[in-house]
Amino acid sequence: MTSPATVLPTVHWDAEADFLLPPPDPRQRLDMAAPAVLKPRDRHRLSLHATLTTAGIPPHPDDAAAIDALSTLDDTVALAVCRWLGAHARTATPLT
Repeated sequence: MTSPATVLPTVHWDAEADFLLPPPDPRQRLDMAAPAVLKPRDRHRLSLHATLTTAGIPPHPDDAAAIDALSTLDDTVALAVCRWLGAHARTATPLT
């Protein structure tokens, strides 16, 4: 039997309306306090993607090699790059 939490809503593409996803199942969440959930390289890669996108610089598929190279650096360097991009996002003037 299928529980209501696992049933996804049907999309009516003709309606051009948003639809809500069901709430996440707490039993399927990762324990982020566990030390081995994400390796530092994966954490840095995700953080760089999120920071670039937040700064208004969505990563291009051709940027994957550069992001991967930056992800191999230590925590101090990865945090500095994210901090620089975050500062840029706060001070950048929107294009008109």
